[in-house]
Amino acid sequence: MATIRYYEQIGLLCPATRSWGASEPTIMKTFAGSPLIRRCREFDFSIEDIRALLSLRHNGKSCTEARRLAESRLVELRRQRVKLQALESTIASLVTACANTCDSGGALDCVTLQAR
Repeated sequence: MATIRYYEQIGLLCPATRSWGASEPTIMKTFAGSPLIRRCREFDFSIEDIRALLSLRHNGKSCTEARRLAESRLVELRRQRVKLQALESTIASLVTACANTCDSGGALDCVTLQAR
């Protein structure tokens, strides 16, 4: 509900007509009517990118710009994956080192707690 109101405030959604008795499911139908926004959020597009995609859609532009935005998101996801894989490897090494050297020792001896 807060997300829908936020999207209304920033202009991604037209404000829903609400009555005092409007229930959350009724208001959620307004959001369900915006599959492009929902899909973009699933893909973790930024608000700026969603705004650009909505503008492209409403202005009847070609899909070239939409593809460019999607390609840009793909590049960013691949960059994040590389960073996460490196982080995973580092933490896995730390866990292994802890298990091999100080697993039952005191906290002061724990390699996980040592600054490097």
